[in-house]
Amino acid sequence: MTQFVSHAQGMRTTFGKGKALGMALSLAACLAMSPSAAHAQAQDGQPQRLSTITLGAGMYNIKVEVAQTQQEHATGLMWRTTMPTNEGMLFIFPRAGQQCFWMKNTLLPLSIAFIDDNGRIVNLDEMQPKTENSHCSAQPVRFVLEMNEGWFKKHGFKPGDQLKGAPFGTPR
Repeated sequence: MTQFVSHAQGMRTTFGKGKALGMALSLAACLAMSPSAAHAQAQDGQPQRLSTITLGAGMYNIKVEVAQTQQEHATGLMWRTTMPTNEGMLFIFPRAGQQCFWMKNTLLPLSIAFIDDNGRIVNLDEMQPKTENSHCSAQPVRFVLEMNEGWFKKHGFKPGDQLKGAPFGTPR
């Protein structure tokens, strides 16, 4: 199953693989025409601030805000103009699925890591601000980590590398 997270329209929806993109874009267009709490928050233009945890990433500790609800997933890092170097956002989903993200209304270029239940990076991607290009996990995952553009490459991370800390284990 594919789960799309729109940083634009306040939605996260599960679809079968074949129709995911077309259906997600159609649903996003419908959501744009109907008011909802998440949509109103996104239109407000104010970044959300969520509770944080610390993850171990090799020799680095990173502080991440934790997005767990559909509304938190939908808003993500929208409207932020800066983000400190070793900070990001961890998206936690209730079950593994193919997670897909896009960047409309997200002003910062971001790197994204799709992470399995054990904290292992499955795949990485780079995302440009204010775009609707899909960035998807290579296999079903429950965790997605967004950091500033180039963070994983700069620090030598690649698929197969391990992250530590809640929810994967004990922080360093």
